[in-house]
Amino acid sequence: MTRQRISRRTLLCAALATAVAPGAADSQEGRDPASREPTEMKIRMTFEGRTMTATLYDNPSARDFFSMLPLHLTIEDYSSNEKIAYLPRKLTEEGSGPFGNEQPYDLCYFKPWGNLAMFYGDYRHPGLIRLGRFDGGEQALHVRGEFPLHIERI
Repeated sequence: MTRQRISRRTLLCAALATAVAPGAADSQEGRDPASREPTEMKIRMTFEGRTMTATLYDNPSARDFFSMLPLHLTIEDYSSNEKIAYLPRKLTEEGSGPFGNEQPYDLCYFKPWGNLAMFYGDYRHPGLIRLGRFDGGEQALHVRGEFPLHIERI
């Protein structure tokens, strides 16, 4: 009987530690998937003579994306609220998870397809990791068509 009480007590403590610790660990390491903490990671995207800038957030996927720059891709229309560009490889999904407060001009990564998703309209979709936010020239996203895209660090 004593063995069962210890086992139950151990399980209860383990369950409580699991419920509390992950969020604390994520925020301490800058791995909160909902992080909207801007970083010094700034990028410039250029296509069709138009330039946009964005600030990346503090998460592992954004850091992985930043490490890939510079990139030469193709930007194209998808649906009626976003443009997409396929990356040469998938980004890390470490620390990813659901987030709220979706807004136009968020820069995201779509895990299932491995592409950038650049939103210029309202959106909500599971499977996204928010990488950052456009902070200049974002009106270029409204230009319809498919174009060569250059992405570089600022």
